[in-house]
Amino acid sequence: MNEPKKKSDSAARREAIDISDFVYAATGARVRRLTMPDGSHWFPAVDVCKELGHSNPQKALADHVPVEHRECLETLTGGYGLSVPAGRGWRRDLNIISLQGLILLVNACTKPACMPFKQWAAEVIETVQRDGSYTLQEAEVQPAEPGAPIAYAMPEQVAEAIVRLEAHNLQLDEQMAGGQRQSIELQKEMLAVQTETLAVQRETLAVQKESLALQKATLAVHQAMVRALERIGDRLDALVLERRTPSGPFGAPPTTETVLADWRQRLSVTADVWTVAVVIAPILVERGELREPLESVAARTGLSVHRVNECLRLLRKHACIRSRGGAEDGAPVYVLGQA
Repeated sequence: MNEPKKKSDSAARREAIDISDFVYAATGARVRRLTMPDGSHWFPAVDVCKELGHSNPQKALADHVPVEHRECLETLTGGYGLSVPAGRGWRRDLNIISLQGLILLVNACTKPACMPFKQWAAEVIETVQRDGSYTLQEAEVQPAEPGAPIAYAMPEQVAEAIVRLEAHNLQLDEQMAGGQRQSIELQKEMLAVQTETLAVQRETLAVQKESLALQKATLAVHQAMVRALERIGDRLDALVLERRTPSGPFGAPPTTETVLADWRQRLSVTADVWTVAVVIAPILVERGELREPLESVAARTGLSVHRVNECLRLLRKHACIRSRGGAEDGAPVYVLGQA
């Protein structure tokens, strides 16, 4: 954006071509500008070099711009009794170049976009050399105010350069708008994915809460079973004390209670062993033998088949039960052990 200062009428009359259009056609960009009270125009060297592709502004100034066409911002403004502009990078030590300095940098630029302006500048010089002067064509429509300066038509090369630049900028704007639309669509898709992900996370959290509640309920059931088995054990201990006779625990026909009480006396009963014992003891008392497949016992106790087999092995080891071969379907057959 330009930073023009108020100019005198005499300075305004010298501008046959609008300075903003002139610089735009020369550099292909709208660079910052300071206009002094005498009508002279000055530009930040760093802005001009950036737009023209000069990677080293200091070297570009030293190679192409004489010292009389470059100045320090503080020195330039101080010479007119002005203060340094505030903001937008207007540093006190900023290098400033005149309009001639800008044109010299344009002539030293190799960018194709500068070629129309350079060709026009060459045409002006050739015309001056040939005819002794160069005059712009007057505009078809002139100001109606009395004493108004003559309006000139913009040189064809400059006008074409501006038209091409505007067309290029319009194309860039359209591309940017297309990119922004694509970005918006992508953001919408990302938002939809994030929404779906959040919904899945909520469902997962609900499932985890249900699983935790089920685990707590299962733990409570197991704890209740342990307490119930402990109470049964205590009751069986009492029955053994009441019914034991000199002939042994099975002097009378065995019952489930007496069998369990006897087993409890024979080995140190864990919760798993006691769970298996509570299941198989009634079968052994009522049927005289156990022909249940290990899978059936496991299903009724909630233990694994391997653990059920270990518990039965421990009961055999302590003579609580003994093996009597196998059934026709391959299931092991057990009977009560000897007292």
